[in-house]
Amino acid sequence: MTIVSSPAHLDYGLDTLFGRVTKSTECRVGLESVEGDPMRFAVRIPAPLPEDLEQAKTVVLRVNGRCLAGTVRHSQRLDDDSLKLEVEPD
Repeated sequence: MTIVSSPAHLDYGLDTLFGRVTKSTECRVGLESVEGDPMRFAVRIPAPLPEDLEQAKTVVLRVNGRCLAGTVRHSQRLDDDSLKLEVEPD
């Protein structure tokens, strides 16, 4: 169930040979609960996506005056070309 669908600012961390690199993007997001794990939340980002977002290890999301941050535990490309990231909050 989507609980928010709004414009957002997303910072995401990537692990590289030179350490962690942080990138940013403005996008629309949907926030969802994760079935079977009430501590996690899922972020659904519709296409078009930054090409490297699927490899994100961490996210900081600013949406509707809220700031959500955590570690990406699972990413999944969906049939509609959107990306779903399951996040464990910090």
